[in-house]
Amino acid sequence: MKAAETSSLTREAAEFAAALTYSDLPDDVLNISRRCIMDGLAVMLGGTEQPALDVMARYIKSIGGAAQSRLVGDAKTKVPAHLAALWHGLSGHAMDWDDTQLASGPGRPYGLLTHPTVPPLSASLAISDLLGGVDGKAFLTAFNAGFEVECKIAEAINPDHYMRGFHTSGTIGTFGSAIAAAKMLGFNAEQMAQTIGIATSMAAGVRANFGTMTKPLHVGRSSESGVTAALLVREGFTANEEALDGKWGYLTIAGPGGEPELVMGKFGKPFTMVDPGVSIKPYPCGVLTHPSMDALLYLMREEKIVADDIEKITIYAAKNILGPIRYTFAHTELEGKFSMHFLLAAIAVAGRAGKDEFTDAFVQRKDVQAMQRLVETVDDPEIEAMGFDRIRSRLEVKTKSGKTIEKWADENYRGSPHNPLSDKEVEGKFRDCAKGLLGEDQITALFERVWNIENAASASDVLIDLDWKGTAASQSVA
Repeated sequence: MKAAETSSLTREAAEFAAALTYSDLPDDVLNISRRCIMDGLAVMLGGTEQPALDVMARYIKSIGGAAQSRLVGDAKTKVPAHLAALWHGLSGHAMDWDDTQLASGPGRPYGLLTHPTVPPLSASLAISDLLGGVDGKAFLTAFNAGFEVECKIAEAINPDHYMRGFHTSGTIGTFGSAIAAAKMLGFNAEQMAQTIGIATSMAAGVRANFGTMTKPLHVGRSSESGVTAALLVREGFTANEEALDGKWGYLTIAGPGGEPELVMGKFGKPFTMVDPGVSIKPYPCGVLTHPSMDALLYLMREEKIVADDIEKITIYAAKNILGPIRYTFAHTELEGKFSMHFLLAAIAVAGRAGKDEFTDAFVQRKDVQAMQRLVETVDDPEIEAMGFDRIRSRLEVKTKSGKTIEKWADENYRGSPHNPLSDKEVEGKFRDCAKGLLGEDQITALFERVWNIENAASASDVLIDLDWKGTAASQSVA
């Protein structure tokens, strides 16, 4: 890179990514990486059943192009690398079940940064195939380069970026995909900075589209755009090498502003994946809702009550939880992800909220619709005053017998770094996503490959274990 009197966020990100080697990755980073990759592949696989993927399959087929990279769910088909990344990103966020970056900087609302795994994983899978296979150590290095740069930029940008309506996983996710792709291609620091420069002009996504197919498209596009940016640089395309910084840089324009000093000098020191950590979601909806869902689940178990016993459920919370929840009553699965009424109703009626519950058919069931109307949400100024450094809410359940039971949502919710899912629970989530799609032999092979991915001769061969047939999505792309 060109000499400069002072450093910049773009420069530090580019130099970190270019210099990163497998030996720089501590054991705890490698362990969490395998868990995140397992989880990312799970949600990509489960997402291929979503209606949005039927539409995307028709779109990809209509474009055609070079046979470069295989698809999750259909390893026999190859499409241009950027379109494979688009497919992976869309499927990976289609169920809103992908992991969540936690914040450490002051004023950063807990759980509202980005979904960090899917963009760099999508890019790594697509570029590995494009190159004819990349070994596991190189794959893990590229994935971690993208993951870390993505998370540090999300930490640096003004949190008003999300509050104003940008969807961080669509915007900042682009940098995760771009860096992972660039690392796969062996770029030096100058080329890394060029890739970031192109990515700044491609990063987009607004929250107006939450509750529609376009929300997961944000992550699909961030995955695609990052790959496109890197491939353009490989061909000689140029961009500003300080595009995150300065008067017209991304942080200023999309923030507005930011605090790059929060992360300068801290790339990999520590890796965000470890500290403050990443949440692997137990439920396919926004992480801000999970503690409340668990609170109701545990309350009903402890009190031995069932759905028919419930007269009313009231949740008291602050705007960090209730603000992003844009639908009161859900009528579709996509709306249900952003409806506290539905999410609590699912727990009350089914005692769980997994792949089977996040369907239009379940949302529209008479008993689920009726239970939604027994739920009330209340803005609580006392909880608001506690701050947004944790996800806090309080539940009250009134039974038909006249009893009122209260339970606070646990700040150390399941899936958080403070109370992580076990490896077996991560495998259980994979099995839920794979239900009806993969046979036991495929699942066992996938587990073996991912838990030992550093030893793989071609890491993207995990796509072989994820291959399944018989859906409109896979048939229409083939």
